[in-house]
Amino acid sequence: MVLRYNDLFSGMFQELDSLRREVDRAFQEAGLGRWTRPFSRYSFLPGWRARVYPLVNLSEDKEAVYVEAMAPGITPDSLNISVLKDQLTLSGEKAGPGEEVKDTDYHRSERATGKFLRTIRLPVEVNADKVAADYKDGLLSITLPKAETAKPKQITVKTG
Repeated sequence: MVLRYNDLFSGMFQELDSLRREVDRAFQEAGLGRWTRPFSRYSFLPGWRARVYPLVNLSEDKEAVYVEAMAPGITPDSLNISVLKDQLTLSGEKAGPGEEVKDTDYHRSERATGKFLRTIRLPVEVNADKVAADYKDGLLSITLPKAETAKPKQITVKTG
């Protein structure tokens, strides 16, 4: 009999996940459920693996910082976007499949649902009053114009 490396760890993680659920349940019953979710402000936590959501691309040019966030299945009304100095916060809720589908109907459930919150540190301070956001086909595009203090200044060198 050959025991593969993955089989060994898969069984071990299943046992650890079961233990984690029992500890979570004990904390919930004691009214301390929030202490068992230290990463909940950054990601979905439907199972034992934390998933950062939404996934983002961050880029910049001389005038602005650009964020593209993959957020399929989100209704634009549920999105909240806020900016403070050099931090962008995205929050909202991704709805589940609805009441007509029961948990027992699933053979596999990998698409997380629920509330999310993600704060992203931007490379520079931005002008929060001029931020623009667009949501189309599951892609959230945000343009964050740089604050004047963050833009490079051209210095003229005097001679003589």
